[in-house]
Amino acid sequence: MKRIVAGVEIPDSAMARAATDQVRAIESELMFRHAMRAFLFGALAGHRGQMTFDAELLYVGAMFHNVGLSAEHQRSPYRFEVDGANAAREFLRQHGAPERSIEAVWEAIALHTTPGIPEHMSGIVALVSAGVQMDVRGARYDDFTSRQRDEIVQAFPREAGFKKKIIEAYARGMEHRPETTFGTVNADVLDRSDPNYRRLNFCGLVLGSDWST
Repeated sequence: MKRIVAGVEIPDSAMARAATDQVRAIESELMFRHAMRAFLFGALAGHRGQMTFDAELLYVGAMFHNVGLSAEHQRSPYRFEVDGANAAREFLRQHGAPERSIEAVWEAIALHTTPGIPEHMSGIVALVSAGVQMDVRGARYDDFTSRQRDEIVQAFPREAGFKKKIIEAYARGMEHRPETTFGTVNADVLDRSDPNYRRLNFCGLVLGSDWST
């Protein structure tokens, strides 16, 4: 694997290599390449903003951010983001990471699909979200140069039909736990992919609660 892409050095420590191996063993090539691009876009966003961040922790966060969608979590009652965050926590503890670092990565993964919050938090939380959002929905697309975008996609290609395929991957990872999508962008995924899905409505829950007034 190329070690420097678009001017960003991909971490090559023992922990980073272990994260790569673990994620590649359970995720599709489409999702692995998405994770790599998310790391690279996140790192570039950090450099552009002159932020101080731990590239190794950003790498682990990017690697694990979609692990909760994998087959081993098909019976989970939790949001997929929480499953991924928990998997990253276990991984980091096994590798002796400090608890403060583990908590930052946990928060980054748990919040990466929650709009409007990560950008106001620590570097790792903000940058995992920034990288993922850029690769999935083109957030702040023009903040990156065409050369940066091209180099990243050349190194880790977006396969034909990526937009629809990643939505499908999200749907398959959440279809067994539709209740966990309440109040999140994940509800949009199931609303599009599952004709039997019915959104929970916050106002309906409030008005229909057991309270008398």
